[in-house]
Amino acid sequence: MFEKLNEYGKKRKPIFFAIDFEAKSWLYEDENTFFKLNNFQNYKEKTVTRTTNLTNKIYVDFQKYKKAIKRVKKEIKKGNTYLLNLTFETKLEGTINLEEIFHNSKDPFKLYVKDKFACFSPERFVQIKESQISTYPMKGTIDASIPHAMEKILANQKEMSEHTMVVDLLRNDLGIVGKNIKVEKFRYIDKIKAGEKELLQVSSKITANLDESWHNNLGDIIKKMLPAGSITGTPKRKTVEIIKNIENYKRGFFTGVFGYYNGESFDSAVMIRFIEKQGKNYVYKSGGGITCDSDELSEYEEMKDKVYVTKSVECLLFCSGCH
Repeated sequence: MFEKLNEYGKKRKPIFFAIDFEAKSWLYEDENTFFKLNNFQNYKEKTVTRTTNLTNKIYVDFQKYKKAIKRVKKEIKKGNTYLLNLTFETKLEGTINLEEIFHNSKDPFKLYVKDKFACFSPERFVQIKESQISTYPMKGTIDASIPHAMEKILANQKEMSEHTMVVDLLRNDLGIVGKNIKVEKFRYIDKIKAGEKELLQVSSKITANLDESWHNNLGDIIKKMLPAGSITGTPKRKTVEIIKNIENYKRGFFTGVFGYYNGESFDSAVMIRFIEKQGKNYVYKSGGGITCDSDELSEYEEMKDKVYVTKSVECLLFCSGCH
């Protein structure tokens, strides 16, 4: 399938794709697929009648979560991993309308596949413009309502260590496909709306130069960088093996990548903030980076904070006085 991206690149022919976490399943644009990638989108904005009635979120039991983190830390002590992105499913109770959630989201990157899933991601994977490839790892989250939240998240040594490891990992990934790698911005703050809350997210910007013939090798470039470093860990290959063993569920398209090539430039995003339909039920998949310094309860609360829909939907459902 990566060859298909190479072929489209050689012909300068536009193409949309989505690829799952294990790089085994692909989706392409059709009448059931709607996406937005910053300035690229294939649909017209519209108002969708509100039918979502989210009544409860059933998180993974804390003891089960704590046990999983202990297993991760055991692997860290063995030297098998230094940073691992651990994720879980949260069951959603009530009526869920994926199309409504998609259209109400204001996130720069979002994808809706009819009767399958919706994601509204704040995290870009890679962007290619004029032979420069850029990536923007996001690591480190804090509730913006906490006093001096920005100062606290930037001064937190555990968060600094985790973010630095991801930056190093993605510098290495860019080095596989490009030259003159630079960290242009290190640990800057983005604000993200998370349901009723506002979160501060720590990001960095890393760039590298590609050959002018990069269009001909678009698929090869993407293949060499998958899976995304920010949602796996380091070292990547061994960490992915540990993830599959400890998480004990299929991520599917969650933490995979979707992208669009318009014949001149390319943009893509990591599929996080992800709601999936499973039969008649719906689950929300979320997680966070674990290091040797991770506190189980803090990580658990961060995972829960990331389980939100959009302010325009969820605020109507959970704010006091809204019913």
